Amino acid sequence: MRRPLVAGNWKMNGSQAESSALIDGLLEGTATVKNADLAVCPPAILIPLVATKLKGTGIAWGGQDLNVNASGAYTGEISGPMLRDFGCTYVIVGHSERRSYYGETDEIVAGKYGAAQQHGLIPILCVGETLEEREAGTTESVVARQLDAVFNKHGIASFAKAVIAYEPVWAIGTGKTATPQQAQDVHAFIRGKLRALDAAVADKVQVLYGGSMKPSNAAELLSQEDIDGGLIGGASLVAEDFLGIGRAAN
Repeated sequence: MRRPLVAGNWKMNGSQAESSALIDGLLEGTATVKNADLAVCPPAILIPLVATKLKGTGIAWGGQDLNVNASGAYTGEISGPMLRDFGCTYVIVGHSERRSYYGETDEIVAGKYGAAQQHGLIPILCVGETLEEREAGTTESVVARQLDAVFNKHGIASFAKAVIAYEPVWAIGTGKTATPQQAQDVHAFIRGKLRALDAAVADKVQVLYGGSMKPSNAAELLSQEDIDGGLIGGASLVAEDFLGIGRAAN
């Protein structure tokens, strides 16, 4: 049985005061989330604050991106060893905003996935289709291409130490949400693709839903057989909303 993971992607949001208050709110209600693991991924500059407040609490933390290099002349970048040095467990790779705004290709994402694992981090690998791709009926081929880039470079065994997040791009920050059945269909496709390569890995890997999950729809989404949690955007910035999604796994 896969234990659900609810991971918050704070994106480029939060001052020190706001982030401190948010963490305090999460800690006040953590005990109400009994059947899911919680993690938060703040902006890199806030990781030291979050690490200090969350150390020893049971809530994990991670980064939103990393450079493929361990160190060097890469101004403005963050490396895997830096994230590990501040106690990060996870790092998001291949988020749709990184792919669309910054031109990250499948090959670049696969490189970051490998760098994360090389430095002891669990990559949260994001895959998903745009509205145009869904309307064209190419959702599965797009997701397969994104997964194949990682399979071909790192092998199926690497997914025993990874998380996958399916994020329909058309449902991120738009208020739109895939129906539970639409989400389940893609999650089942992802797990089936893994199962064709290694059934044990396929049964173990957590596949999160990353398209506008909220307390109001979390229970129905999390009740689907192949949805193992959520990669949460906007709702992760409100403690009670984030905790509400975690409680939906109860």
